[in-house]
Amino acid sequence: MAKMEAISYKSADGLKIPAYLTLPKGKEAKNLPLVVMPHGGPWARSGWGFNSYAQFLANRGYAVLDPNFRGSTGYGKKFTNAGNKEWGRKMQDDITWGVKYLIDQGIVDAKKVAIMGGSYGGYATLAGLAFTPDVYACGVSIVGPSNLITLLNSIPSYWESIRKIFYERMGDPSTPEGQADLEKMSPLFSASKISAPLMVVQGANDPRVKQHESVQIVVALRDRGFPVEYIVAPDEGHGFAHPVNNIAMLAAVEKFLSKHLGGRYQESMKPKVAARLKEITVDPKKVILQ
Repeated sequence: MAKMEAISYKSADGLKIPAYLTLPKGKEAKNLPLVVMPHGGPWARSGWGFNSYAQFLANRGYAVLDPNFRGSTGYGKKFTNAGNKEWGRKMQDDITWGVKYLIDQGIVDAKKVAIMGGSYGGYATLAGLAFTPDVYACGVSIVGPSNLITLLNSIPSYWESIRKIFYERMGDPSTPEGQADLEKMSPLFSASKISAPLMVVQGANDPRVKQHESVQIVVALRDRGFPVEYIVAPDEGHGFAHPVNNIAMLAAVEKFLSKHLGGRYQESMKPKVAARLKEITVDPKKVILQ
């Protein structure tokens, strides 16, 4: 296994950000390609220990950064509350400055940085490409919301009890001020600024981040003639649970990252995996926005 180390760095406003760095074995920690993996939640945290994604990516030759940006839990209420209404803003700065730190340390090649994550991590991926387009060479958004207004308006009835905290931490779409603010924080409305290749991964049965979130960004990029790769599993929800879907998705991801960052990938795959990847790969030209 590759070693995971605890590190810290200062964000744009001086706030200390804890993070974990995994480096590929057998390679000098110099000018490496990097995959930044913001965690989901965002009111959760990355921890030290075995991380299958970090190990997989390190095996392919990438340094992997797991940042605990403000808004993460486990570092006290003040740190968590510092993320209130900071989606795409200071929370995103905390990720961006982690990249800057590793570049300044000489560990990472500035031209070979990707961002990849699920749920809030998927949002951070889209925000990274839309709000800081010069930082990333590519991105992979897994069940990531692109439009915070439609995300909040789609909160299911069984989440009603926590709607108030969502509004407190993100913004209230029922007010003109809140709606305008949420629009500014939504990558969809800055899709014209995206200049790095993007892969979007979605579960068709996702009750938390509905497929409409992925459809919106795929269509926005497609309609401006920008290439985007799209994977949709009809039998998955908020993240992939079926092994064959996971393996097929990761086969596509590692090839995508190899193309844009230069890491290695395995070309061969079992026939059932290859067949499944073909089934869940969607032609963006056929995507319909409803």
